[in-house]
Amino acid sequence: MTKKKKLDTVVQDIYDTVAILGRGEPLEVTEEQLDQYAEFMKEALKDWLTPRANKKPTLRMSNVGKPSRQLWYDLKSDREPIGIKPETMIKFLYGHILERVVLFLTELAGHEVTDEQKEVKVSGVLGHMDCKIDGEVVDIKSASGYAFQKFKNGTLADDDPFGYMSQIAGYEHSEGTDQGGFLAINKENGELALFRPQELDKPNIKAKIKKIKSQLKAETPPDRCYTPIPDGASGNMKLPRMCTYCPHKFECHKDANDGKGLRVFEYSKGLNYLTKIVREPKVNEITHKMVK
Repeated sequence: MTKKKKLDTVVQDIYDTVAILGRGEPLEVTEEQLDQYAEFMKEALKDWLTPRANKKPTLRMSNVGKPSRQLWYDLKSDREPIGIKPETMIKFLYGHILERVVLFLTELAGHEVTDEQKEVKVSGVLGHMDCKIDGEVVDIKSASGYAFQKFKNGTLADDDPFGYMSQIAGYEHSEGTDQGGFLAINKENGELALFRPQELDKPNIKAKIKKIKSQLKAETPPDRCYTPIPDGASGNMKLPRMCTYCPHKFECHKDANDGKGLRVFEYSKGLNYLTKIVREPKVNEITHKMVK
Protein backbone atom coordinates (compact mmCIF):
# COMPACT_ATOMS: atom_id res chain seq x y z
CA MET A 1 0.00 0.00 0.00
CA THR A 2 1.38 3.38 -1.03
CA LYS A 3 2.02 5.68 1.92
CA LYS A 4 -0.04 8.87 1.79
CA LYS A 5 2.13 11.90 1.13
CA LYS A 6 2.25 15.04 3.25
CA LEU A 7 2.11 18.65 2.08
CA ASP A 8 5.53 19.44 3.53
CA THR A 9 7.29 17.34 0.87
CA VAL A 10 5.36 18.64 -2.14
CA VAL A 11 8.09 20.87 -3.60
CA GLN A 12 10.82 18.23 -3.43
CA ASP A 13 8.44 15.57 -4.72
CA ILE A 14 7.60 17.72 -7.75
CA TYR A 15 11.29 18.34 -8.42
CA ASP A 16 12.05 14.60 -8.12
CA THR A 17 9.21 13.78 -10.52
CA VAL A 18 10.25 16.32 -13.15
CA ALA A 19 13.91 15.29 -12.79
CA ILE A 20 13.00 12.08 -14.61
CA LEU A 21 12.57 14.10 -17.80
CA GLY A 22 15.90 15.81 -17.21
CA ARG A 23 17.57 12.40 -17.24
CA GLY A 24 16.07 11.67 -20.65
CA GLU A 25 13.49 9.21 -19.30
CA PRO A 26 9.75 9.37 -20.07
CA LEU A 27 7.34 10.55 -17.39
CA GLU A 28 4.26 8.35 -17.13
CA VAL A 29 1.00 10.26 -17.40
CA THR A 30 -2.42 8.69 -17.85
CA GLU A 31 -4.78 9.66 -20.65
CA GLU A 32 -7.29 10.67 -17.99
CA GLN A 33 -4.81 13.12 -16.46
CA LEU A 34 -4.04 14.61 -19.87
CA ASP A 35 -7.74 14.92 -20.71
CA GLN A 36 -8.46 16.63 -17.40
CA TYR A 37 -5.71 19.16 -17.97
CA ALA A 38 -6.79 19.77 -21.57
CA GLU A 39 -10.37 20.38 -20.41
CA PHE A 40 -9.15 22.88 -17.84
CA MET A 41 -7.16 24.75 -20.49
CA LYS A 42 -10.23 24.88 -22.71
CA GLU A 43 -12.42 26.27 -19.93
CA ALA A 44 -9.75 28.78 -18.85
CA LEU A 45 -9.47 30.14 -22.39
CA LYS A 46 -13.25 30.31 -22.83
CA ASP A 47 -13.56 32.19 -19.55
CA TRP A 48 -10.76 34.60 -20.49
CA LEU A 49 -12.29 35.26 -23.93
CA THR A 50 -15.65 36.23 -22.40
CA PRO A 51 -15.65 39.96 -21.63
CA ARG A 52 -16.81 41.11 -18.21
CA ALA A 53 -18.74 44.27 -17.48
CA ASN A 54 -16.82 46.82 -15.43
CA LYS A 55 -18.93 46.35 -12.32
CA LYS A 56 -18.20 48.02 -9.02
CA PRO A 57 -16.32 45.55 -6.79
CA THR A 58 -17.81 44.05 -3.65
CA LEU A 59 -16.20 42.87 -0.42
CA ARG A 60 -14.79 39.40 -1.01
CA MET A 61 -12.17 37.16 0.51
CA SER A 62 -9.81 38.04 -2.34
CA ASN A 63 -9.76 41.75 -1.44
CA VAL A 64 -10.51 41.79 2.29
CA GLY A 65 -6.79 42.02 3.09
CA LYS A 66 -6.11 45.07 0.94
CA PRO A 67 -5.06 48.28 2.70
CA SER A 68 -8.22 49.73 4.26
CA ARG A 69 -8.09 53.10 2.50
CA GLN A 70 -7.59 51.51 -0.93
CA LEU A 71 -10.49 49.14 -0.27
CA TRP A 72 -12.68 52.08 0.81
CA TYR A 73 -11.99 53.83 -2.50
CA ASP A 74 -12.50 50.58 -4.44
CA LEU A 75 -15.97 50.12 -3.01
CA LYS A 76 -17.14 53.72 -2.44
CA SER A 77 -15.50 55.94 -5.04
CA ASP A 78 -17.75 57.47 -7.72
CA ARG A 79 -14.92 57.27 -10.24
CA GLU A 80 -15.79 55.28 -13.35
CA PRO A 81 -14.11 51.85 -13.42
CA ILE A 82 -10.94 51.86 -15.51
CA GLY A 83 -10.64 49.28 -18.26
CA ILE A 84 -7.99 46.61 -17.82
CA LYS A 85 -4.84 47.16 -19.88
CA PRO A 86 -4.06 44.55 -22.60
CA GLU A 87 -0.78 43.51 -21.00
CA THR A 88 -2.58 42.97 -17.69
CA MET A 89 -5.18 40.78 -19.38
CA ILE A 90 -2.39 38.66 -20.86
CA LYS A 91 -0.76 38.44 -17.43
CA PHE A 92 -4.05 37.22 -15.93
CA LEU A 93 -4.23 34.46 -18.53
CA TYR A 94 -0.75 33.02 -18.14
CA GLY A 95 -0.83 33.45 -14.36
CA HIS A 96 -4.04 31.42 -14.21
CA ILE A 97 -2.61 28.74 -16.49
CA LEU A 98 0.69 28.60 -14.59
CA GLU A 99 -1.13 28.05 -11.30
CA ARG A 100 -2.96 25.12 -12.88
CA VAL A 101 0.38 23.73 -14.08
CA VAL A 102 1.49 23.67 -10.43
CA LEU A 103 -1.55 21.59 -9.45
CA PHE A 104 -0.98 19.26 -12.40
CA LEU A 105 2.61 18.68 -11.26
CA THR A 106 1.40 18.26 -7.67
CA GLU A 107 -0.87 15.41 -8.74
CA LEU A 108 1.84 13.84 -10.92
CA ALA A 109 4.10 13.85 -7.86
CA GLY A 110 1.57 11.69 -6.01
CA HIS A 111 -0.13 14.31 -3.84
CA GLU A 112 -3.90 14.52 -3.46
CA VAL A 113 -5.63 17.67 -4.72
CA THR A 114 -9.23 18.24 -3.58
CA ASP A 115 -11.81 21.00 -3.03
CA GLU A 116 -10.68 23.06 -6.00
CA GLN A 117 -12.43 26.45 -6.11
CA LYS A 118 -14.67 25.51 -3.19
CA GLU A 119 -16.92 28.40 -2.14
CA VAL A 120 -16.37 29.58 1.41
CA LYS A 121 -17.97 32.22 3.62
CA VAL A 122 -16.74 34.07 6.71
CA SER A 123 -18.96 36.68 8.39
CA GLY A 124 -20.97 37.04 5.20
CA VAL A 125 -17.89 37.53 2.97
CA LEU A 126 -17.66 35.01 0.14
CA GLY A 127 -14.58 33.59 -1.51
CA HIS A 128 -13.26 30.59 -3.41
CA MET A 129 -10.24 28.80 -2.02
CA ASP A 130 -7.84 27.34 -4.56
CA CYS A 131 -7.72 23.82 -3.15
CA LYS A 132 -6.59 21.45 -0.49
CA ILE A 133 -3.41 19.44 -0.95
CA ASP A 134 -3.18 16.29 1.16
CA GLY A 135 -6.12 17.58 3.18
CA GLU A 136 -4.60 21.01 3.98
CA VAL A 137 -5.79 24.40 2.73
CA VAL A 138 -3.44 25.75 0.05
CA ASP A 139 -3.46 28.96 -1.97
CA ILE A 140 -1.54 28.72 -5.25
CA LYS A 141 0.38 31.84 -6.29
CA SER A 142 2.34 32.67 -9.43
CA ALA A 143 4.75 35.45 -8.54
CA SER A 144 7.40 37.73 -9.99
CA GLY A 145 10.98 37.12 -8.94
CA TYR A 146 10.71 39.90 -6.36
CA ALA A 147 7.40 38.73 -4.87
CA PHE A 148 8.48 35.08 -4.90
CA GLN A 149 11.24 35.81 -2.40
CA LYS A 150 8.60 36.72 0.19
CA PHE A 151 7.17 33.22 -0.07
CA LYS A 152 10.55 31.54 -0.21
CA ASN A 153 11.98 33.47 2.74
CA GLY A 154 8.79 33.56 4.79
CA THR A 155 8.62 37.38 4.88
CA LEU A 156 5.21 37.88 3.30
CA ALA A 157 3.69 39.23 6.54
CA ASP A 158 6.18 42.14 6.43
CA ASP A 159 5.09 43.25 2.94
CA ASP A 160 1.64 42.02 1.94
CA PRO A 161 -0.05 44.77 -0.14
CA PHE A 162 -2.52 42.38 -1.76
CA GLY A 163 -3.72 40.88 1.51
CA TYR A 164 -2.69 37.29 0.87
CA MET A 165 -2.35 36.59 4.60
CA SER A 166 -5.97 37.59 5.15
CA GLN A 167 -7.02 35.34 2.27
CA ILE A 168 -5.37 32.24 3.69
CA ALA A 169 -6.67 33.07 7.18
CA GLY A 170 -10.20 33.27 5.78
CA TYR A 171 -9.94 30.01 3.89
CA GLU A 172 -8.51 28.24 6.93
CA HIS A 173 -11.20 29.63 9.23
CA SER A 174 -13.96 28.47 6.91
CA GLU A 175 -12.51 24.95 7.01
CA GLY A 176 -12.11 24.91 10.80
CA THR A 177 -8.31 24.81 10.81
CA ASP A 178 -5.33 27.08 11.39
CA GLN A 179 -3.02 24.94 9.28
CA GLY A 180 -2.43 25.78 5.64
CA GLY A 181 -0.07 27.58 3.36
CA PHE A 182 0.96 28.95 -0.01
CA LEU A 183 2.46 26.98 -2.88
CA ALA A 184 4.18 29.59 -5.05
CA ILE A 185 5.92 29.44 -8.40
CA ASN A 186 8.45 31.98 -9.65
CA LYS A 187 7.21 33.05 -13.10
CA GLU A 188 10.75 33.96 -14.13
CA ASN A 189 12.59 30.69 -13.48
CA GLY A 190 10.08 27.99 -12.46
CA GLU A 191 11.31 27.71 -8.86
CA LEU A 192 8.74 26.51 -6.31
CA ALA A 193 8.30 27.32 -2.63
CA LEU A 194 5.94 26.16 0.09
CA PHE A 195 5.28 28.80 2.72
CA ARG A 196 3.39 28.02 5.93
CA PRO A 197 2.71 31.29 7.80
CA GLN A 198 2.96 31.32 11.58
CA GLU A 199 -0.37 31.70 13.32
CA LEU A 200 0.71 34.96 14.98
CA ASP A 201 1.41 36.49 11.54
CA LYS A 202 -2.15 35.86 10.32
CA PRO A 203 -4.96 38.26 11.19
CA ASN A 204 -8.05 37.37 13.19
CA ILE A 205 -10.17 37.27 10.08
CA LYS A 206 -13.56 37.73 11.75
CA ALA A 207 -12.33 40.78 13.68
CA LYS A 208 -10.75 42.18 10.51
CA ILE A 209 -13.96 41.80 8.50
CA LYS A 210 -15.95 43.46 11.30
CA LYS A 211 -13.57 46.44 11.30
CA ILE A 212 -13.64 46.74 7.49
CA LYS A 213 -17.43 46.72 7.38
CA SER A 214 -17.46 49.51 9.96
CA GLN A 215 -14.94 51.56 7.94
CA LEU A 216 -16.98 51.12 4.77
CA LYS A 217 -20.00 52.71 6.46
CA ALA A 218 -18.04 55.93 7.04
CA GLU A 219 -18.36 58.88 4.66
CA THR A 220 -14.63 59.57 4.78
CA PRO A 221 -11.83 57.09 4.04
CA PRO A 222 -9.55 55.56 6.70
CA ASP A 223 -6.04 56.91 7.24
CA ARG A 224 -3.61 56.63 4.36
CA CYS A 225 -2.05 53.21 3.81
CA TYR A 226 1.51 54.52 3.51
CA THR A 227 3.21 57.86 4.18
CA PRO A 228 5.31 59.75 1.59
CA ILE A 229 9.06 59.16 1.67
CA PRO A 230 12.06 61.41 0.84
CA ASP A 231 13.08 61.60 -2.81
CA GLY A 232 16.81 61.40 -2.28
CA ALA A 233 18.49 64.46 -0.78
CA SER A 234 16.43 66.99 -2.75
CA GLY A 235 14.02 67.72 0.10
CA ASN A 236 11.17 66.56 -2.13
CA MET A 237 8.70 63.92 -0.92
CA LYS A 238 7.29 61.14 -3.10
CA LEU A 239 4.84 58.26 -2.91
CA PRO A 240 6.32 54.94 -1.73
CA ARG A 241 6.46 52.12 -4.25
CA MET A 242 3.18 50.41 -3.32
CA CYS A 243 1.18 53.66 -3.61
CA THR A 244 2.34 54.12 -7.20
CA TYR A 245 0.39 51.03 -8.30
CA CYS A 246 -2.86 52.17 -6.67
CA PRO A 247 -5.59 53.38 -9.09
CA HIS A 248 -6.77 55.87 -6.45
CA LYS A 249 -3.46 57.67 -5.86
CA PHE A 250 -4.54 60.98 -7.41
CA GLU A 251 -7.81 61.08 -5.50
CA CYS A 252 -6.15 59.89 -2.29
CA HIS A 253 -3.45 62.57 -2.47
CA LYS A 254 -5.47 65.44 -3.92
CA ASP A 255 -4.22 67.62 -1.04
CA ALA A 256 -0.57 67.10 -2.05
CA ASN A 257 1.57 70.09 -3.08
CA ASP A 258 -0.56 72.58 -1.11
CA GLY A 259 -3.80 71.35 -2.63
CA LYS A 260 -2.58 71.16 -6.23
CA GLY A 261 -2.41 67.36 -6.12
CA LEU A 262 0.32 64.96 -7.12
CA ARG A 263 2.91 66.09 -9.65
CA VAL A 264 4.40 63.36 -11.83
CA PHE A 265 7.93 63.39 -13.24
CA GLU A 266 9.45 60.98 -15.72
CA TYR A 267 12.88 59.60 -14.84
CA SER A 268 14.91 56.98 -16.70
CA LYS A 269 13.94 54.38 -14.08
CA GLY A 270 10.25 55.25 -14.13
CA LEU A 271 7.76 57.77 -12.77
CA ASN A 272 8.04 59.69 -9.51
CA TYR A 273 4.84 60.90 -7.89
CA LEU A 274 5.78 63.93 -5.78
CA THR A 275 3.65 65.10 -2.86
CA LYS A 276 5.91 68.00 -1.88
CA ILE A 277 8.45 69.87 -3.98
CA VAL A 278 11.29 71.86 -2.47
CA ARG A 279 13.61 71.63 -5.48
CA GLU A 280 12.04 71.53 -8.94
CA PRO A 281 13.11 68.33 -10.78
CA LYS A 282 15.07 68.84 -14.00
CA VAL A 283 13.19 66.15 -15.90
CA ASN A 284 10.00 66.05 -17.93
CA GLU A 285 6.74 66.56 -16.01
CA ILE A 286 3.74 64.67 -17.35
CA THR A 287 0.02 65.23 -16.85
CA HIS A 288 -2.28 62.88 -14.96
CA LYS A 289 -4.02 61.89 -18.20
CA MET A 290 -0.72 60.63 -19.59
CA VAL A 291 -0.22 58.23 -16.68
CA LYS A 292 -1.33 54.70 -17.56
